[in-house]
Amino acid sequence: MEDKRVTAEELEAVLQADVRALAQKMAAAINGAKAGRIIAESEEPVRDAHAEFRRQAYQRALDLLHNKEVQKDFSPSQDPPAVELEQQGPSEDLSDDGQRADGVSAKRLLE
Repeated sequence: MEDKRVTAEELEAVLQADVRALAQKMAAAINGAKAGRIIAESEEPVRDAHAEFRRQAYQRALDLLHNKEVQKDFSPSQDPPAVELEQQGPSEDLSDDGQRADGVSAKRLLE
């Protein structure tokens, strides 16, 4: 499980655009409020922007973790466990001359 962990650096990389969008929404909410009503008029939009950011950030973290698991499980460079290789045997459908039991050659199947 050690190699399937998400690092803070990886999260920073995928969240940069989201942080920028959050900052823009916060600035717009604060700058759009009337003088003397900054808190009253910006608090809710800022809270909503944070809630959306939090949801997106958590989803991106889960996606990173999922992608690491998929990459590890299906990496073409990863050697299959010996148990899997032992379970695989010669195809019972092919005879010694490379013909399937139904008479179709293995070469023809690839065409």
